[in-house]
Amino acid sequence: MAVNQEPSALAASAALLRGAHSAVLATTQGSQPYASLVTPALDEAAQPILLLSSLAAHTKHLMFNPRCALFIQGTPLTSNPQTASRLCLMGEAMAVEAELVRAIYLRAHPYAAAYAGFADFSFWKLKISETKFIGGFAQAHDLNFSALQQEVLKSGSPGDG
Repeated sequence: MAVNQEPSALAASAALLRGAHSAVLATTQGSQPYASLVTPALDEAAQPILLLSSLAAHTKHLMFNPRCALFIQGTPLTSNPQTASRLCLMGEAMAVEAELVRAIYLRAHPYAAAYAGFADFSFWKLKISETKFIGGFAQAHDLNFSALQQEVLKSGSPGDG
């Protein structure tokens, strides 16, 4: 079976993506990497959306260079953190109209209603081009993001989880 169609890796990746209440967003400032905590939600097509402040460094980076990565980590099975499954989604971020994703995002993160309407906050969608899943130590897989989206959607609306 092709690596990007491996059922266990797809199922585990879908579970990580559906359950991600926080993640690390990696951006670049010139040639310097930068990482920050973000709170993703999934739209109706299982694509990650973020609510970002224009005052934040990562947003300024994305406005200059939209290439980024979103890193999601599961819970380690032992005291060794390398036993945790990990998912890295790489692609480009683009600002989207609030009315298209606001309700979806706030369903996943209701506390964000307190600041979602601030003038410096806007919604961003990630267009994923590469997906890497690490199921634990020495268990790396390249996955097709379309296959991952379908796996997420198989178990219901992304906003339900």
